[in-house]
Amino acid sequence: MIKNFIKTAWRNLSRNKAFSFINVFGLAVGLTCCMLISAYLYSELNYDTYPVNAKQIYRVVLRTINGNATTDFPNPDVAVGPGIKSAFPQVLDYTRLTTNPPAFVSYETKKFKENNIIGAEPNFFRMFSVPLLSGDSKTALTAPNSIVITKAIVKKYFGNSQGVGKALLIGGVVFNVTGVIDKIPDDSHFHADIFTSMSTYVKPSSRQSWSNIGFYTYLLLDKNADPKQLEARLPILVERNVVPEMQHDMGISLTEARKSAKTFVFFLQPLTSIHLHSAARFEFEPNGDIHYVYIFGALAIFILLLACINFTNLSTASAAKRSKEIGIRKVLGSAKNKLVSQFLTESVMLTLLATVFAFGMVFLLLPYFNDVSGKQFTFGFFLNYKALLLAVGLTLFVGIVAGIYPAFFLSSFKIISILKGNGGSQQANKSNLRSSLIVFQFAISTALIIATFVVYQQLHYMQNKKLGYNKDQVLVINDGYVLGNNIVPLKQQLLSDNRVVNATISDNIPTYNNAGGTVIYVKELADKGSRSEIATGIYWVENSYVPTLGMQIVKGRNFYPPSPADSISVIINEAAVRDLGIGNEDPIGKTIIRSGQRHYTIVGVIKDFNTTSAKQKIAPLMILPVGKPVGNLIVRVKTRDVGKLVSDIKTKWDAYSSGEPFSYSFLDDKFASLYKAEERTGKIFTSFAIIAVIIASLGLLGLAAFMIRQRVKEIGIRKVLGASSGSITFMLSKEFLKLIVIASFIAMPITWYAMSKWLQDFAYRIDIQWWVFLLAGIIALLVAAVTISFQSIKASLANPVKSLRSE
Repeated sequence: MIKNFIKTAWRNLSRNKAFSFINVFGLAVGLTCCMLISAYLYSELNYDTYPVNAKQIYRVVLRTINGNATTDFPNPDVAVGPGIKSAFPQVLDYTRLTTNPPAFVSYETKKFKENNIIGAEPNFFRMFSVPLLSGDSKTALTAPNSIVITKAIVKKYFGNSQGVGKALLIGGVVFNVTGVIDKIPDDSHFHADIFTSMSTYVKPSSRQSWSNIGFYTYLLLDKNADPKQLEARLPILVERNVVPEMQHDMGISLTEARKSAKTFVFFLQPLTSIHLHSAARFEFEPNGDIHYVYIFGALAIFILLLACINFTNLSTASAAKRSKEIGIRKVLGSAKNKLVSQFLTESVMLTLLATVFAFGMVFLLLPYFNDVSGKQFTFGFFLNYKALLLAVGLTLFVGIVAGIYPAFFLSSFKIISILKGNGGSQQANKSNLRSSLIVFQFAISTALIIATFVVYQQLHYMQNKKLGYNKDQVLVINDGYVLGNNIVPLKQQLLSDNRVVNATISDNIPTYNNAGGTVIYVKELADKGSRSEIATGIYWVENSYVPTLGMQIVKGRNFYPPSPADSISVIINEAAVRDLGIGNEDPIGKTIIRSGQRHYTIVGVIKDFNTTSAKQKIAPLMILPVGKPVGNLIVRVKTRDVGKLVSDIKTKWDAYSSGEPFSYSFLDDKFASLYKAEERTGKIFTSFAIIAVIIASLGLLGLAAFMIRQRVKEIGIRKVLGASSGSITFMLSKEFLKLIVIASFIAMPITWYAMSKWLQDFAYRIDIQWWVFLLAGIIALLVAAVTISFQSIKASLANPVKSLRSE
């Protein structure tokens, strides 16, 4: 019986090549999208699941509250981890990580700059289930100046030799290699090539403070522990440890310190939720976004639905053509369930064929998809047994879902109606269903077109928003600190070059996200009993910093050239003025007190500028004069031949350096890199919007061809009676175009709501313009018109004699 079903199905598919191709190609495209997006979602949802006890690991996050604004820091102070473990028995262990700045690493004649260096506790590798290829994980990071490195670093510096037992010079300090790992898994929220021992930096005699930041702290909880109950008890530790520190460091009363501590909150974040749910400052790496998981998951489902709708539409539309076959089968005694099985077999065969094509398309499109998504999938990922089982299950599911309605519809034809030649009337009653499905298809397509426009508008807005500084023609010479005192003469040489407008030295550069932090308040307000403490970032700069980056002092003055008189001066931004509560007063001359009871006099207010991307609200910032210039050399240039200037700067660098490589970047390139996630989203929306339109158009093309074939005699009669080709084309097209207009009106309010929600993630965002909806509707209408007109014009130009010959 099965063999007969398959043979009959193959004959029918071969007989209707055009419809079969449209169905197979549409399903293949839908399955390809579904497979690629599923791989992306699998990767995103499985971040940080590699530790054996991943579900028991939580990261401690510090939240500071400034009025209605909150800021999360994923790296609380040094004493937080051991303090929580000693206070609560349900905490089995803790480990800490800390970031190290990029450094030059050398071995014999080899010297490279390494950017991924992290300080770690000795128990880190055991808690995170990272095995050592060589060395002892229990002791590898116990001694100061010991390091564990990846296999790639071993090969880079030592070739085929063993790494353990050798030594690397990092930033001028000797570190002994005590262990080697393969690598940190790709699906981790942090990565490093070199792990240095925490004891190198944290000495037993170091102050064990609670109220600053710097150490990414992870807790391993007992499997029966309730993290929410533990979190609810953390304020006890704030009262016991943070309050006394605030009282001492800020020079305030115990009562005031307790008030301040209410703005200082610890909470626990599950390890497996960091990648998709954390938006804290100073993350190791940019995280993902759970909203994109929802969006792309919906895209996969909708595109697959479009392909299934094509199948349903074309199958029901072709019912009249198969009505006699169904009638004869019924006369010969075929039961309804056998007919249903026959049509479902055809559907599953189509889907199986489409799946084979889908795997081929995945193979061809994978490099592009990796580029767009930022992932590194191989084709082998789709060939493992789990993926293959999922593909088979998806094939059967899609085959049954896409074919179940046509199967029951076709098998329900009445024998008498069929044999009288009225099979077509039965399927004509289903035109409302087909119309609804067309509306649904083009509603999705129009929605994706609108979403694509909004994403690109928001991206363009952020990239072109007034930032408070001029990012163009700014050259950043990296690693200036390696020159030591020679960085100042290099800067002076550059200033004498007429191609250089200005130059300054600082480690703090907009987009670099490396500002320090502290807590501040205004002394004059505190004396009146209305003190408002806020968390703020810190930039250390020269007086040439503001003019070099094209910033604007809106009140007061810039720093003087280096002098003792300015050593206690501070410039704050407009956001700090507002949050400190002095927006209605003249801030110039007022005294800022920061943690440690250090006093500064406000000499200027700088116009707000974005230190990070425009996705985040501008935070309070205090700018302090640097005593000894150190860091990157920031140069504003004016020349068309930037390559020649860079070459000349390298020559000057080489004259001062002792072999350290010269490297540079442009500030506008760094700025553009902040929006990779949004650019990726825009590309994905564009790709899938095009795919959705193609699938919908294929279905419309097939349906239009079939419906026109059903009316070929009517068209012939109209032409004989004098109807023009244009009027016939319009007649055949208008019914479909009405459906596209309805689809556009349905898509518009739904997409407006969805994209408004998406835009709420951005502190600075566009207003969605009405013309976006109009343009998307026009594009959908034009695509449909071109698709339908191809068949309509062909039918209207046909010789009516051929269509009426049999009458």
